[in-house]
Amino acid sequence: MPFRPLLLVLLATLSGPALAAECPALLKREVPRLQDEKPQNLCQYAGKVVVIVNTASFCGFTGQYKGLEALHTKYKDRGLVVLGFPSNDFSQEPGDNKTIAEFCENTYGVKFPMFVKARVAESAGAQRHPLYTDLKQMSGESPRWNFHKYVVARDGKAVHSFGATTAPDSKAFVSTIEKLLDAK
Repeated sequence: MPFRPLLLVLLATLSGPALAAECPALLKREVPRLQDEKPQNLCQYAGKVVVIVNTASFCGFTGQYKGLEALHTKYKDRGLVVLGFPSNDFSQEPGDNKTIAEFCENTYGVKFPMFVKARVAESAGAQRHPLYTDLKQMSGESPRWNFHKYVVARDGKAVHSFGATTAPDSKAFVSTIEKLLDAK
């Protein structure tokens, strides 16, 4: 049986570089986590259907946190992950990262990954987060308000864009997610 543990160690060693090679360009970046600002490599979400959403604590759409968490919980075992990026670009997220993290967890029970505040609007120019620059390039749309949602296919190449008024439980939004989850 000594051969089997050696084989497992060898496979584990090889999977790291193999996974990095499969990471789509869109996800090849590190972003600090909201709760502790520790860098997170977005390649850990390669192969998943990813919903990327810019959030704000003091917006008329803030209640969408509940629906986004419900989506994350319902579909995570099928390969969905929701990624939240708080932004004050529309003057509705004035708090610091710690305050935002506490609000999301205590008010809406948010468990999906959240990242530090980012500039997401086209008007941010050179200060705009590079992820949002790439999402705009790929989808043709930029957030015009908080809770703009992008749905990214498993291969990281197809990006669907949904504005703030699209609720997380809307038929078109959920249908897009389910189709991408079913496409292996």
